[in-house]
Amino acid sequence: MNNRRKIVIIATGNVGAAVATKIADFQLATEVVLIDMNQDKAWGEAKDASHATSCVYSTNIKFHAGDYDDCKDANIIVITAGPSIRPGETPDRLKLAGTNAKIMRSVFTEITKRTKEAMIIMITNPLDVATYVVSKEFDYPRNLILGTGTMLETYRFRRILADKYLVDPKNINGYVLGEHGNAAFVAWSTTGCAGFPIERLDEYFHKTERLDRKAIEQELVQVAYDVINRKGFTNTAIAMAACRFIKAVLYDEHTILPCSAILEGEYGIKDVALSIPRMVCATGIMRSFEIDLTDDEREKMYAAAKSVRGALDGIQA
Repeated sequence: MNNRRKIVIIATGNVGAAVATKIADFQLATEVVLIDMNQDKAWGEAKDASHATSCVYSTNIKFHAGDYDDCKDANIIVITAGPSIRPGETPDRLKLAGTNAKIMRSVFTEITKRTKEAMIIMITNPLDVATYVVSKEFDYPRNLILGTGTMLETYRFRRILADKYLVDPKNINGYVLGEHGNAAFVAWSTTGCAGFPIERLDEYFHKTERLDRKAIEQELVQVAYDVINRKGFTNTAIAMAACRFIKAVLYDEHTILPCSAILEGEYGIKDVALSIPRMVCATGIMRSFEIDLTDDEREKMYAAAKSVRGALDGIQA
């Protein structure tokens, strides 16, 4: 029985390095290959990670620098290539669309020369634009291309709401959907806590100050830029989100998570990538769910589609 699990990470910046670390922490691979235009950086990150495998609590994962030929027999390829929003810059990931679309085309050209069987996990921003470009422009099975999408916003939302009620964020259920970016929206109609309906949380947790949904939504969008402006980048939570998808694929979980892929008519939307709940298993995205949304939430989904489509039209003009 072949239990080999080879994961390739393309680009070893702050995010790529964090993904490698989380893969080691959760023992998700037997081999991790780091690819970067800066070969010294890839070598250094791989060597540093390999030293940690000497710890008795670590799995003896083989970390090494490599090149695109390593994609030939990879199980999973994680793409983090391209610049990100920097401190002080305009707080909008869509500003990166033109530059990173070109980088994605270059990266995917090299991947498709070598495989069409590996699961692709997209992290590069603007996430929905990048996911759309590689899904639409390359002959690669769409079920094997998954954008991390609003999984990250969903994690942030659960933490924000959990902090309000002083509860474990894993007790918070519900989704953030739409665009990974400023047009992400909380699907409040899906939200609750440990089976308690959202409308009664203040009552159950004895809160005199009522839940301010608008304030939560504003904090959700702003907190990413606050982290960037203070820390310089975000990488820990997105690495965790990426590893959540990696685990779902490797363990054939059939789990339902919000992630980005091209919509095929859900909510009447086509020809744009957005996050909605999708079932993820060993064969990638198994199915998508058009869950019931309120009229207001549907309007926000349409606004997200318009936002991403505008960025796509800009790079295709």
